[in-house]
Amino acid sequence: MRIPSLFSPKPLCLAALLCAAAGAQAGITVYTSESAFLAAVTAPGTDTFDDLTIAPYGDTLNRTAGAYHYQAYSATGIWGAGGPADFWLSNNLRYNPIVFSNFSSGVTAFGGNFFASDIAGQFVDGSVVLTAVDGGTLTYDLYGATPSSFLGFVSTSALTSVTLGTDGGAYWPTANNVVLAVPEPSTYGMMLAGITLLGVAARRRRG
Repeated sequence: MRIPSLFSPKPLCLAALLCAAAGAQAGITVYTSESAFLAAVTAPGTDTFDDLTIAPYGDTLNRTAGAYHYQAYSATGIWGAGGPADFWLSNNLRYNPIVFSNFSSGVTAFGGNFFASDIAGQFVDGSVVLTAVDGGTLTYDLYGATPSSFLGFVSTSALTSVTLGTDGGAYWPTANNVVLAVPEPSTYGMMLAGITLLGVAARRRRG
């Protein structure tokens, strides 16, 4: 018995390619390895925060990471932390998150070192929570974070914001070495291949 064309292998393969492409377009991939994160993006830029000191900076800071621009915001104020050799970005009130947003056009990757600090702006053992938004939302809990703990988000859609908070403990959300980047060109390879194959199949059917 002949299988109807609706269930023939070619349309199924093409549908699978399209589904994979759509999933990649809408999804956010999480990286806890900095080297894997950097391998998945291109043209990364890093903001080290070493121009800060332990001092208040108002509720909004306009920052750059390489060629990219972004804003860091916290409702009760941004504060510098760390030092004396390596400064970090933190905030004034531990219960308020830090929101990174207004990224340069095309930025789809955000990463860095995220951890907790105490009232003096020094590292303390604790957990932090990051939420990335690209039209969808993904939240990741980073337990027992240290100043070298890396977390990165890579999306195939432009990132709208990334929020850094704590789990309600007696410590402050803190960031260092924030990395922004644009997609690795190969990210779209599967999507383009799927679209091309569909076009070829449609022409053959018409022929």
